[in-house]
Amino acid sequence: QVQLVESGGGLVQAGGSLTLSCAASGRTSSNVHMGWFRQAPGKERRFVAGITWSGSNIDYADSVKGRFTISRDDHANTSYLRMNSLKPEDTAVYYCAALRSWFDRWNAREYESWGQGTQVTVSS
Repeated sequence: QVQLVESGGGLVQAGGSLTLSCAASGRTSSNVHMGWFRQAPGKERRFVAGITWSGSNIDYADSVKGRFTISRDDHANTSYLRMNSLKPEDTAVYYCAALRSWFDRWNAREYESWGQGTQVTVSS
């Protein structure tokens, strides 16, 4: 199973930027698709972005398109979520997760491994 550890969260003013990192380790960590989700207090965990193991396919939630960029560096076993033009509504705990089937990328229940989450707070 793949183990995941997120980092890079913090407090930022609206309009600012943050880059989240997700370090992967464990068996076959280089051939899994990666997803980022977020969960605000009292709300369900929602898909933010995903990238295939090869990096050839990328998908974003409409709410972050044009502002967030997902990428991965398999040499470093790390995926990234660059977040620009942050808004207060982006405030949430952000999680990275490993996925076997790209078809299921929007469904949190289909992910096999999750990180512990990192808090992102955007002040107005």
